[in-house]
Amino acid sequence: MSYRELTQEEKRIIIDKGTETPFSGKYYDFHGVGTYACRQCGALLYRSDDKFEAGCGWPSFDDAIEGAVKRTVDADGFRTEITCAACGAHLGHVFEGEGFTVRNTRHCVNSISLDFIPATPEVDTSVAYFAGGCFWGVEYLFEDMKGVLSVRSGYMGGSLENPSYEQVCTGRTGHAEAVEVKYDPAVTDYETLARFFFEIHDPTQRDRQGPDIGNQYRSAAFYTSAEQKDTLQKLVGLLRDKGCEIATEIVEASAFYPAEAYHQDYYRRTGRMPYCHFYKKRF
Repeated sequence: MSYRELTQEEKRIIIDKGTETPFSGKYYDFHGVGTYACRQCGALLYRSDDKFEAGCGWPSFDDAIEGAVKRTVDADGFRTEITCAACGAHLGHVFEGEGFTVRNTRHCVNSISLDFIPATPEVDTSVAYFAGGCFWGVEYLFEDMKGVLSVRSGYMGGSLENPSYEQVCTGRTGHAEAVEVKYDPAVTDYETLARFFFEIHDPTQRDRQGPDIGNQYRSAAFYTSAEQKDTLQKLVGLLRDKGCEIATEIVEASAFYPAEAYHQDYYRRTGRMPYCHFYKKRF
């Protein structure tokens, strides 16, 4: 087995079992699709499908490739170290019982111990922003759309910088619970996404969606270009021609603030299902 030459900082983590500063690693806030390998020997360790947002400051996975990671209880008897089963490189620690995902396991890994291998070559991406009630359900349904690369829950349309969930819930910041949809324009287009948006929530409801009431739950589509604005106005016109009293706001996109980690991939992590979002053909 051949080993890569390590830098001094890599040796401090991988050989001497150190820990990198939280929120500093390149794979902490990283959403690429592919596989994570051991930085020292190249053995495959984790799949991107098993990565989740734990808010702890390090990349988190709730499962590893079978047989790829070894567990060893620390000398203090409290924590369990994880190492590459192939070469013994220190990865981090594993924790159980925290309830972040249905697997109830968190591999807390130093970015510096990993290399990322993308599943496909890098592609050009486009972005769309929508708000249609609780972002949990909107995020969940968009994630399964063909051509969608990633979806993040967050806040848009308000006056306060970096608002918290609690602040948005007061209804005084002006933000809507929104989602950021990154997609491959070679596979799908903005109009397809926008049509889907109008069909997975009730665009006739004002300042609410189902049992969720408040201006943070309003229906809104945030455009980033004149082309997106024209598309939205066209679709609203089609729906109004069908007799729908559309309440959806068409607003220029402003700053998007990602929501707290526990909101990301909420339904997939908890095993629950959306309670007020479902598909209904409208066009």
